[in-house]
Amino acid sequence: MDKKIAILLLRFSLFLLIGAVVFGVVAAFVFIDAGSLGKTFPFRNLRPLHVSSAVFWILTAAAGSVLFFIDEATGSQNPHYKISSWYLWVWIIAVLSVLVSFFMSKFGGREYWEFPPLLALPILLAWILFAIRIISSVRNVKGKWPVYLWMWVTGVIFFIITYTEANLWLLPWVRNNIIRDITIQWKSNGSLVGSWNMMVYGTGIYLMCKISGENTTAYSRQSYFFYFLGLTNLLFNWGHHTYLVPAAPWIQDVSYIISMTEWIIFLNIIRNWQKTVSIVMRHKNLLAYKFIFASEIWVFLNLILALFMSIPAINLYTHGTHITVAHAMGTTIGINTMLLMASVFYILSTIKQWSKNELLIIHTSFWTVNISLFVFWLSLIGAGVVKGYYSATVPGQNFQLMMSETMPYMHIFAWAGLVLMTGLTTLATMALKGNYNLKQKAPAAQGL
Repeated sequence: MDKKIAILLLRFSLFLLIGAVVFGVVAAFVFIDAGSLGKTFPFRNLRPLHVSSAVFWILTAAAGSVLFFIDEATGSQNPHYKISSWYLWVWIIAVLSVLVSFFMSKFGGREYWEFPPLLALPILLAWILFAIRIISSVRNVKGKWPVYLWMWVTGVIFFIITYTEANLWLLPWVRNNIIRDITIQWKSNGSLVGSWNMMVYGTGIYLMCKISGENTTAYSRQSYFFYFLGLTNLLFNWGHHTYLVPAAPWIQDVSYIISMTEWIIFLNIIRNWQKTVSIVMRHKNLLAYKFIFASEIWVFLNLILALFMSIPAINLYTHGTHITVAHAMGTTIGINTMLLMASVFYILSTIKQWSKNELLIIHTSFWTVNISLFVFWLSLIGAGVVKGYYSATVPGQNFQLMMSETMPYMHIFAWAGLVLMTGLTTLATMALKGNYNLKQKAPAAQGL
């Protein structure tokens, strides 16, 4: 029963992914030349539609993946199926209500959550229900928990906590103090990303254990160390977003130190690179592992960018530029989306058989997405460097003139986005088509 609900969530998430990339591409072309297109599709509506659809895609696909795997991972015999069903419908109604509000130009929230504040209630209710459902499965696990269970539970609980924080601006005590307001807003948004990363990365570790056929990775000291490092970053490294806010200096000092611990992750990736490549060669015919490997490449690239952005002297010039957007896009598409696609295609490999023609289409789309995303990412970094340079070297520079200098990069960004949209919508369409029969057992190793 829960697996059927998980499949419904995953299918819904794929429609959200398609919506996110379509809204994003249209917004990109409106941004570079509004014209008649901008009158028909105003940028003020497209941006929140794109951002919210992307966030909801990640949250929905992560929840669907966790729900699909949780009972098998815990050996739970008595899960609360009704709670899963309640969560499904409360969540779908909440998400659709948010998107409809943007189409109707009904705003009222804050950045990333720009919908009317009343809609925060069903979102919060849905995740409380989801937390109850997950905890009902893990509470009876005997002995040492594998690290992915810790990551799933941590992600769900901290999403509820940090999403509540994101709505504290509704209190006059927060709203009437601009420093407190901005600090809490960026703290909550930074930690929210950390919370859903916990769920996504936990799913990635679970998939790697399933693919390799061994569970030792999930119990290794190194895995627990990186879990606690990720939890520490979730709690504290958000502060590098607030270097420009005159908050308490110790907050910025702590966040800088915590942000720099990401060098440990970076160096570990380099140290294990040869081992990673050998594993890739061993599993090169698996659809899911292709996406997992792509996510590791994007972790590597985004860590380089994030580490430099976390240095105050550099952050002073990059904050608020397209470099921040490049980091966000590289994370949500290159890391989160690749890992979630790995989960989707792994689940599908257990319930359907791919034809050779379908595999060729998926293979082509996989490379289309990653190559176009790289161009897309570089173009944003280029635009950010130009904007940062003008802001730093020419104080009081005419904003319109400064933005005109970024336009060549933005044109590349828009066209690369169009190709990226084509690849992602094709992958989503391939995942959506076909018979989702949970009783059908397809061969596990279906390759590209």
